[in-house]
Parts: sequence; structure tokens; C-alpha cells
Amino acid sequence: MTADFGSFGLALPGYPWDSLTPYRETAATHPGGVCDLSIGTPVDPTPEVVRRALADAADWPGYPTTVGTDALRESIASWYLRVFAATVDPATEVLPLVGSKEAVAWLPTLLGLRGLGLAVAHPAAAYPTYAMGATLAQVDSRVLDVDDVLAGASLDGVGLLWINSPGNPTGRVLDADKLRAVVSIARDAGVIVASDECYARLGWEGADTAPGILDPRVVGDDHTGVLSVYSLSKQSNLAGYRAAFLAGDADLVANLTTSRKHAGMIVPGPVQAAMIAALDDEDHVTAQKELYRARRDVLRPAVEAFGARIDHSEAGLYLWVTRDEDCWETIGALADLGIIAGPGAFYGDAGARHVRIALTASDEAIQAAAARLCDAA
Repeated sequence: MTADFGSFGLALPGYPWDSLTPYRETAATHPGGVCDLSIGTPVDPTPEVVRRALADAADWPGYPTTVGTDALRESIASWYLRVFAATVDPATEVLPLVGSKEAVAWLPTLLGLRGLGLAVAHPAAAYPTYAMGATLAQVDSRVLDVDDVLAGASLDGVGLLWINSPGNPTGRVLDADKLRAVVSIARDAGVIVASDECYARLGWEGADTAPGILDPRVVGDDHTGVLSVYSLSKQSNLAGYRAAFLAGDADLVANLTTSRKHAGMIVPGPVQAAMIAALDDEDHVTAQKELYRARRDVLRPAVEAFGARIDHSEAGLYLWVTRDEDCWETIGALADLGIIAGPGAFYGDAGARHVRIALTASDEAIQAAAARLCDAA
């Protein structure tokens, strides 16, 4: 008898971005070529200071450690103090990550939510990996916006509450007062709050940097039950390095460190050296932000001329756009102009009438897309 090995594995849905294929085919017929403003992957060069640090550390024959080098942990702690005015203990409250997505995907599993019978809660319009993390952990996921929590929605049965500010895809920023209130409610309910903050340095309207969950205005000096997750992909063009970190509750960090040691979740040594260079240098962060600001200034009025409304989008790398129609109609209209955007439906039912337009494209692509949008107005 032959075993049916096809029955092994988790029954996961197909990758949603594959459904854009026919729209990409339409866009490819545009005489000016495709302007791909869909996936927010950096296109600008990795900073020289980072590449040099990576090269200088290339001779790393031994195994790196899961907790990271002392120097990396010190740099992470110094960065939190400089950026968020948050004091974290480099010895016990920080941990490097192999990109922030792996933390989002695996945190419910590593926290043992299945054995505790607890669910994951996440925003209504949200990065799909929050829900996928629950699926991988074989626990339930629940849509629960910050506003719902503040309005008294029950946290019964929830073990992990994801918040995301500035939000992907919406670009919404939560102020310190709301963050403080959410943390207080979650603590009273015995729920861990994990805050995905990878767009925090990219504020356009209001504060230059969005408040973080470890900001003393939010938690004082008490990090109990709270984790901040940050990626260097956006601020430093390090998406290809898989360079990120988390910080917060020392007990949670210790538990996660042990689990990650067993699972081999380790940031490569040369990448750790590159992370230090990125964390310690502010010049490249400022320069990259100005590139994105210029692209946003070109694209925003063109989107509005196209007859679309931009909601939120006060921070981050995207414009959250609607023409008050099903998102696939907007995707089709953009594809006819040779422009590819991200369907809001990928981010939950709350995004069904929006599209996400990324600023992460070359100046030439942004200018071409803006010209087409204006010409179509």
C-alpha cells in the first residue's frame, strides 16, 4: 500500500498576490510599460555604511547566537532610547529577528497559544500574516480594532493582541493616549500586546516619528505584557538582509529566546554587524525618508486628480485609496493605465473598497504613474 503523502502539511490558502496575474497581463500591454506600485519592497540602494559593515564581517566561521552580540543588543537599546525615549535593558529586553515577518508568523506558536486555548486578535484592515500566524499555530484569529477594544469589546479568549501603528495598509497612526488605554485594558485582561511598528520613522502628517508601544507616555517604565516589533527593511532598505528585532517584557523575551534557540531562529553574524551600522547611522534614514517624501508629493495629487480619495495615510509607505467602488474595479482601471496596485481585499473585508498604492518605486515609475493618472482624469 502506498502512503498518500499529499495529505501531509497544513491546508493553507493560496498566495493572494497570484490573483493579480490577469491584471499584470493587462498592464503589460500599456505602451509605456508597467508601473508596479503594489508590493512595498524597497528599490533604492542599501546604504554604503551598511554594505561596508556586512563586508567587513564576512569572515564569520562560527555559529552566531540567537540573542545576538552584545554590541547589537546595545545598539538596539540605544536606538529605542533615541527614537522612542524608551529605556530597555539590552541584556534582557531585546532580541534580534530574521525579519519581522517571521516574528509575526511564529509568535502565536512560540507563545504556546494553542496549548492555552487562546486566540490571536488583529486589526480589521491588516497585514495578512497576523491571521496567518494564528493559522500556523492552529488557533483562532479574531478581528479586533483598537477602537473596538477602547469601546469595550471583549478580550475573552484572546492571548495575543496585534496592533499596527502606523498601519499597513491604512497608514493610520495611533496616538500615545490610545496606545496607553489599549495597554491598560489588555493588561487587565491578561492579554499580550504586540505592536508592529516598522513604519514608525515614516511620519508625513503630524509627528515625524509615530509613538511606539514602549514610549514612556504609553507604559511608563513598565514593559509587562508588551512587545515592540521593528524592521530595518523600510527605514534602511534592508529587506533582503532579513534584519529586525523585538523589545519589551523581559520574561516574554527570555521565553522566546529559549524557543528560538531550539528552533534555530538566528540572525546571521554578518547581518548582525550590518544591523549595528544601520541602527547607529541616522543620515541614511533621513536621506531615504526624503526620497519617499518627494515621491509621495508627486503621487498624492495625481491620485486625487484621478477621482480617488486618500484615507488616513498620514505615515508609512502607502496611499490608502478608494473610489467608493469594489477594489477590483479600481485595480482594473489602474491596470488599463499600466499601473498595478494592491487590492484592499487582501487586507480583510474592511479593505474591500480600497486599494493600496506603494511609494516604493523608482522616481521614473512614480512620475510615469502620476502622469497617467492625471491624463486619465
